[in-house]
Amino acid sequence: MKTITSSRRAMNSPTQSSNALHQGVAEGLATRSIPMAVKMQGLCGWYSKHQVLHAIDLDIAAKQVCAFIGPSGCGKSTLLRWMNRMNDTIPGARASGTLSLHGVELLDPALDVVDLRRRVGMVFQKPNPFPKSIFDNVAFGPRLHRIYSRTDLEELVEQSLRASALWEEVKDRLTKSALGLSGGQQQRLCIARAIAVGPEMLLMDEPCSALDPRSTASIEELIRELRATYTIVIVTHNMQQASRVSDATAFFYEGRLIETGPTDVLFTTPKEPQTEAYVTGRFG
Repeated sequence: MKTITSSRRAMNSPTQSSNALHQGVAEGLATRSIPMAVKMQGLCGWYSKHQVLHAIDLDIAAKQVCAFIGPSGCGKSTLLRWMNRMNDTIPGARASGTLSLHGVELLDPALDVVDLRRRVGMVFQKPNPFPKSIFDNVAFGPRLHRIYSRTDLEELVEQSLRASALWEEVKDRLTKSALGLSGGQQQRLCIARAIAVGPEMLLMDEPCSALDPRSTASIEELIRELRATYTIVIVTHNMQQASRVSDATAFFYEGRLIETGPTDVLFTTPKEPQTEAYVTGRFG
């Protein structure tokens, strides 16, 4: 089983050799136990007869950011969508193996997928606010799951907008259409909408690819702040972004998990030639 954990403590000295870096990581992992949020073993996926995931073994640590990297079509987004069962809506999609979140098997046919999608929020490549007010966008999910008093709902909306670093920008126009927000604001609104239902994990599928550099910086800063509360998995083609925001990285190629590890280690001293070729830009 491949396990992803962070080694930021090993980066304290910029003059450390790669051997010392690996030794520091090993010693750190030996002295502390990092809880795992997600466990995958032998996970395979198909679209009809076409196999797109091949025997994925992967653990993702709780309350860390894990980046999925790899060339287009390598299975990153497919794996992400099995983690909240969005692939259920695709005819012919099926999976086998083990995929669990905090011990709950996510591939169980009897699993309540509505509750799963509350526990596992999803943020897409292109911001997709509803054609409703800013307030109603954030309140939409909570209203589906329980009945709130007006005061409680207002507090929840404010908390969610504050958590997504958007409150100060929109607090005076909550009744205005969310479609009038900028692209970066819309993406943060979508994050607030996901947060409002109380998830355990956030999945982000290239959340900055449609944004300008300033908005991208805001989303990246937000991701770093949110990892104190949520387990986050981000799919990105941007190697610099992965190195900036993630604690751990998993490299995929042709539906297979090639290498996993702490981000700083994988980017500086990858074990596999394919990984090295990708992170150094020799292919992609």
